[in-house]
Amino acid sequence: MTTTEPPKAGGASEEEDSEQFTTWTGKTRRWVLKVLPPEKLLPEDQPSYVASWIYVFGMGTLASLAIVIISGLVLSLNGPSWWHLSALGHFVNSTHLWSVEFFFLFMVVHLWGKYWMAAWRGGRVLTWITGVVAFAISIAAAFTGYLLQTNFESEWISFEAKDALNASGIGAWFNVANLGQMFTWHIILLPLGVAAIAAFHVILVRVHGVVSPIDAAETDAQLRDAKGVASE
Repeated sequence: MTTTEPPKAGGASEEEDSEQFTTWTGKTRRWVLKVLPPEKLLPEDQPSYVASWIYVFGMGTLASLAIVIISGLVLSLNGPSWWHLSALGHFVNSTHLWSVEFFFLFMVVHLWGKYWMAAWRGGRVLTWITGVVAFAISIAAAFTGYLLQTNFESEWISFEAKDALNASGIGAWFNVANLGQMFTWHIILLPLGVAAIAAFHVILVRVHGVVSPIDAAETDAQLRDAKGVASE
């Protein structure tokens, strides 16, 4: 067990503070608080340019993803016969479908908006890359979801896709005609991947801040002046 001396009166210097923690937990805590302090993780105020509608679609994507995951869990717990034969099952299945549709709609608008804003500026390259990767994994998750409908359409899609995957050489370990394997990919592996990358994406946004428009200074001044006129 490692002990540390009490802090000196009048505050400690950066060098003394760096020597204060000798365990990996202490060093990790110091690093996290330095990179992502509470005022960044849960900010109370946002820049005025965030009032633009283009910033809504990122939050809409996350809200849709939450509904997708919750409705998907309900469907997976009750099984195909429930969502085919039960009225409540039909409703949950439709909720899952439409939340996926909104998820992709919001994500595409969000990606295009950030592309034209050059969202990789200011050291945000990894933030942009994680967003694109999350989009790619989401496409794979949606594809496996189509295969789990257990109807004629899903069977036709699976066997057509199986021929294509066999021709590409990956059908041996990614068998789209295997319903159990597709369940594993759709309700465990791919959702975990999307959720983990989306969480990392949000953390990066908090670390580097919300990307500003290219004309942020002018836009910010206009919004600030408009607010001042309205208050008068």
